[in-house]
Amino acid sequence: MKIKRFVASDMRQAMREVREEQGPEAVILSTRRVADGIEVIAAIDYDEALVREAVRQGTPRDELPEVAAATRPAAVPPLPPPPPPLPVRAAPPAPPMEPAAQARLARVTARVPRPAPAVSPRMPSHVAVAAAEGRPPAPFADAARETAQLRSEVGDLRELLEGQLSSLGWNDLERRRPLRARVLRELTRLGIEADVARRLADELPDDLTAEQARYLPLGLLSRSLTVSGRSLCGDERGVMALVGPTGVGKTTTIAKLAARAVMRHGAAQVALVSTDHYRIGAAAQLEHYGRLLGVQVYPAYDAKSLRKVLDMLAGRHAVLIDTAGMAASDPRLTQQLELLSGAGALRVSLVLAAHAQVQALEEAVGAYRRLQPQACILSKLDEAPALGGALSVLIRQQLALDFTTDGQRVPEDIAQADARALVCRTVQSLRGSAPDDGVMAERFGLAMVGA
Repeated sequence: MKIKRFVASDMRQAMREVREEQGPEAVILSTRRVADGIEVIAAIDYDEALVREAVRQGTPRDELPEVAAATRPAAVPPLPPPPPPLPVRAAPPAPPMEPAAQARLARVTARVPRPAPAVSPRMPSHVAVAAAEGRPPAPFADAARETAQLRSEVGDLRELLEGQLSSLGWNDLERRRPLRARVLRELTRLGIEADVARRLADELPDDLTAEQARYLPLGLLSRSLTVSGRSLCGDERGVMALVGPTGVGKTTTIAKLAARAVMRHGAAQVALVSTDHYRIGAAAQLEHYGRLLGVQVYPAYDAKSLRKVLDMLAGRHAVLIDTAGMAASDPRLTQQLELLSGAGALRVSLVLAAHAQVQALEEAVGAYRRLQPQACILSKLDEAPALGGALSVLIRQQLALDFTTDGQRVPEDIAQADARALVCRTVQSLRGSAPDDGVMAERFGLAMVGA
């Protein structure tokens, strides 16, 4: 057995020296703090039986020849006698700490680094070295990997069970209420979202017949859509602002509305206002429409200039405001919303593209909710392969519908909102087959368990 004494500034450095000189099989016999730092006694070829026999015979561990030779300290001169103790005075009581100070002290204490774990002489060498270096030993790393694998397996098992329950729930619904299952399948084929489809199916009577199952859901769908009844002739006076994401057709829609108003009331009673100064050529496009219609176009750069323009146009029958199209994540959207919020009384209509995905439509509604739009315009119906997603958003968000557009022609390709016409167009646009049982179980199965 070879024993050696190591002295280092800290435990990590001492463990590094032990490992470099004696290897990973070294055994830590003792550790203590000395004036120079940390003292570590380590041994290789450690004979534990010899040490136990010596201890059993009454020989102290430090008196073993090899241990004593490694741990014998150098000669130290005697210390001078200590000075006489000073009289102890009672410290005055500390004033109570304010709550703010207590909170600050807690935050500072939380930032104090924790001391390295103490190394026990009985620790195995690889555990002691790992603890001194601040990393988990190999057994603990293996346990962490096993825990992560177990969590993954539990997640897979949960997903499997949910799939089985979904299939059981959907099969049970088809067995007990086949007509209701047929209605849900047809609404899914139309592209209606699952929550909206369940809401419509809940309104069906219990004694539903096969003929009612064919037509009644379409009637419930059209009845769930809210239309504002606003006329295309422009009989309503006031200011109307069109807002929405980029590329949904706001400028073209404004040109169509302006053309209808000019045909009804004359160019002198219509004015256009542009707040879109971000996109290149946006204002020029609106000015081009203004020249074709004989309508003046006014720019507005901020809330103050917009209020001034609207005050000047107070006598006009119809004033239409074209805004910049911005995504929900665009940081300039806040400026656009503040510009319209400070403009006074105006009607805000949110323009949504019918061919957009449901998530994009929901994000657009959430981004412009601050303006509290009174209605919306559903654009680009001609580019949408299916209208079920857009109709689901209108029903879910309870948005009233002003108009629909389905082309670029001015002013022909715009129509007053009609719920029945939209539902009929949705049915006519169907091209795919009915969804299979797997899709239906995933959408509705878990909701039917226990229902």
